[in-house]
Amino acid sequence: MEQNRAGDLPVPLRLPLLILGFMSLISGVLAGLARLGWAVPLPSPQALLLHGPLMVCGFFGTVIGLERAVALGRRWAYLGPLLCGLGGLALLLGQPWQSGAALLSGGSAVLLAATLHVVRRQRELFTATLALGAASWLLGNLLWLGGMPPAVVVALWMNFLVLTIAGERLELSRFLPPSPRAKTVFLLIVAVLLAGSVAVLLQQWESIYGLGLAALALWLLRQDIARRTVRERGLTRFIAVCLLSGYAWLAVGGVILLASGGLHGGGYDAALHAVLLGFVFSMVFGHAPIIFPAVVRVRMPWHWTFYLPLLVLHVSLFLRLAGDWQGDARLLAAGGMVNAAALALFILSTLSSVFRGARR
Repeated sequence: MEQNRAGDLPVPLRLPLLILGFMSLISGVLAGLARLGWAVPLPSPQALLLHGPLMVCGFFGTVIGLERAVALGRRWAYLGPLLCGLGGLALLLGQPWQSGAALLSGGSAVLLAATLHVVRRQRELFTATLALGAASWLLGNLLWLGGMPPAVVVALWMNFLVLTIAGERLELSRFLPPSPRAKTVFLLIVAVLLAGSVAVLLQQWESIYGLGLAALALWLLRQDIARRTVRERGLTRFIAVCLLSGYAWLAVGGVILLASGGLHGGGYDAALHAVLLGFVFSMVFGHAPIIFPAVVRVRMPWHWTFYLPLLVLHVSLFLRLAGDWQGDARLLAAGGMVNAAALALFILSTLSSVFRGARR
């Protein structure tokens, strides 16, 4: 394994940050199940109302901040995932939500600073996209800290994840670079997403955001090299399947928002989970065999069982969206439980692969 770069944080000190992130993930999943009527243990009664912040800010804020800090190789950048991990911990332990929101806001500010440092070193479309995602997250956190409910700032939080993924796919598109015209279209789509997130804040013309999500899904489906690598074998094909299926769920989320006219009613749950579970976690499943070894310096040898969490994830989303469509609370609750099973399978699959790599 490669050695730590000068000034970087040693791997053993990264592990507690990762653990903090997964604590938010597990607590957020339990809170989501409790909201659907399942009798599950919660770390505090307050966690019931903080399902979204724990998942988006506590978990993803920590792991994306950790990934960005590792890529940057500067110790100060690790303050971002530390603050996010502690913010998630404050939320799940029942501290006043403002204290958790303040820590998360601090973590997102550090992430934006780290991303802007990358932009200064490499002025490219993908780094600017990453910066816009980080800036959206910081703005959403500050507005939440100022008293706006998560349902109002959720589009800004979604921008954080959607634009981060889009930026990372742009970075990896050097093998099949987009044309100047395609880059112009991408910029227009990003502008629509930003305008749509403002519309959600104002609770007017919210369908603009759905248009941006659907357009981005079509752009990624058209431009991503996964259209070609899906014909390969092993890990390469698995990653491509994750990417292409994730883009399909992003399109579904955008279409639901367009059809429902905004983030409200049954369309709220369906659109959010199509994007944040279907799209985002498909990306997580596909990129974990690459990113996890880079962050904690372990091997994750390919195994066909990687497909199991992905398959269960897709089945769970079909159940959940069917429950939303029919107004069937039991079907919705069943979809939520299978959602949780998919994430549990992913964690077990990842640990199993790490153990296999260690034995080799």
